[in-house]
Amino acid sequence: MDTVIVQLPEPQPAHAARPGSGPGVGPGGRPSRPRLLRLGPGGTAEFGRGAPGDPVAIPLDDPGVSRCAGQIVAAEDYWRLSNFSRRVTYVVENLEGAGEHIKVAPGRLAAPVPFEFSRVLLPATDGDASFKVFAPEHAYLDGEPDARLGEPTASPFALDPTSKYFLVLLALCEPRLRCASSGAVPGVGDVLERLRPLASCAELTRSAVNYHIDYLTSVKLRLRDEAAQEAGQVGGKREELVTFALRFDLVREDHLALLERPV
Repeated sequence: MDTVIVQLPEPQPAHAARPGSGPGVGPGGRPSRPRLLRLGPGGTAEFGRGAPGDPVAIPLDDPGVSRCAGQIVAAEDYWRLSNFSRRVTYVVENLEGAGEHIKVAPGRLAAPVPFEFSRVLLPATDGDASFKVFAPEHAYLDGEPDARLGEPTASPFALDPTSKYFLVLLALCEPRLRCASSGAVPGVGDVLERLRPLASCAELTRSAVNYHIDYLTSVKLRLRDEAAQEAGQVGGKREELVTFALRFDLVREDHLALLERPV
């Protein structure tokens, strides 16, 4: 089980890249898959500039960042951040929130981070240095808890209806939710156009929609292994997501209230 997934920063090129090459660009000019570091419960990873012969798991290539700036520790459904700096405060942003963030003061150890989607920001000589952390194992109650019946049941698929990835899944499923006989699965452009009117999705991009589709497929719903995803077609992933989500009622008609009424 991956309690925490870190999206590592793209390495900085040593020289100017050719058009269609460089960080974030794969063969043929296609976007490359992000580099991920997976941590199970109790796993740790240090971040910073590193030292010759002594690299860190999460490299931040900026001379203003300490060689060993801090550490993250995976817990059960959250993670902790330690700030090894004596002078600098770090900021952890909630990427699903409207400016929500926490500050981790200099010298603070094991500060708990409750967000499912986070970006860690460190002051740097060129703006800021950052990396993203995802905690996909957040659990949500399945129905109303009842103390008389003992422990409540947790859903095997921990989906947060307030998140953008859930809105992406809902937009993909909307045609079949509104008409069960519909065979159409929206494309990425259709999803983007459908969600843009929502205030929380006003800055959504095609790459972000594709990321959420990958995140749902590989992490939240665990539909395919990494090798299958590499070989799979985007359209096939969308179809698989919709079929699976509707089969198990992960999205329902009452969720459509989260979307603007279609014109």
